[in-house]
Amino acid sequence: MNGLDITFAILAAVFLLLVLALIAFGVRRYQLRRALGTFDASIAMLPGSWQMGVCRYTDTHLEWLRLLSLSPKPRYKFRRSSLELQGWRQPTEAERAKIQPGAIVVMLTHEKQDLSMAMTFDVYAGLSSWLEAGPVIGIGTWR
Repeated sequence: MNGLDITFAILAAVFLLLVLALIAFGVRRYQLRRALGTFDASIAMLPGSWQMGVCRYTDTHLEWLRLLSLSPKPRYKFRRSSLELQGWRQPTEAERAKIQPGAIVVMLTHEKQDLSMAMTFDVYAGLSSWLEAGPVIGIGTWR
């Protein structure tokens, strides 16, 4: 093998790895969106630090997964009984460029830490219903 063959083999391997990574991202995204109880939501743990992702409901948690990741584990898990809905607002001009189009900013508190999530109003209605449908403190078995 000469130098040109080795260079071509290395470039072909890098290209193949890139294609496989893109396919893996696509399959993960497809599986997340296909599952029941998932929705697109950007999150900001600190003001102005928006990250795009996908949320999913479980019986006791709201899980947030990064959009551009191959990890099946959620980046953040918020216990349902500790989440408090503070309301929603329209995004500022600076926020509009960082979140999905047509989204509203939902303010939440989880264990005394403020966080913001950007989602469509329909998703917000589902989230508020999910939070309100949880057992009352002292009556349920999981709080």
